[in-house]
Amino acid sequence: MTALVHPRVAACRGAARASTWWGKAWVRAVEESAYADRDLVAGRALSRSGRIGQITTDEGGFVAAVEDDQGLWTVSGSVPLLDLPSRGALVETVAAEAGRVAALLAGELPHTLVEHAEEAGVELLPYGGELASACTCDAWVDPCAHALGVLYQLTWLIEADPFVLLGLRGLARDDLLAELHARAVPDPEPPVGDDLETGLDAALRAARVLDLLDDPERPVDHLF
Repeated sequence: MTALVHPRVAACRGAARASTWWGKAWVRAVEESAYADRDLVAGRALSRSGRIGQITTDEGGFVAAVEDDQGLWTVSGSVPLLDLPSRGALVETVAAEAGRVAALLAGELPHTLVEHAEEAGVELLPYGGELASACTCDAWVDPCAHALGVLYQLTWLIEADPFVLLGLRGLARDDLLAELHARAVPDPEPPVGDDLETGLDAALRAARVLDLLDDPERPVDHLF
């Protein structure tokens, strides 16, 4: 997966709320990871402040610069990658029902896709303990308010494009589409012409043997 650099979010008013079911699940994980409510309040304020730089996402992680009244800080974080069996199971789950790929490409994350993936042993949406982060500030809690601000902004990115979530888990958009395409292409069949020639040759040989058997004057011992 190639690292993706997402545009900086301008300052905005209102609460840092999620509007989709998968966005709300991500926010729930973010809030589970927090040490104290005051950190969440500060993180939500930062997410709306316009003081978080471009967020870069890659397989298993993210990084962004955050500014506050005390200075400029670098936040990095990680999300567990899916192992190869889980990745294969997720691809199979996407392929199992028509319309799921189209939904993902349209910016939707079907609830049934996540449910069926869970039934196959794949947890696509992380829980709080899986969201690890680090910051160059001197806060002793992890995640700090800067990291929580970045995690809240990741909510909006994931809501707008579920492939951001899949990419963090290690299954980028292009990789998923390539694997789905590979499953859709049938195995090559032997050339039809060769089969016809083999069958025709066998039929001609059989007819020749029958002709010889019908002629009592010709020896046929060499045929057996």
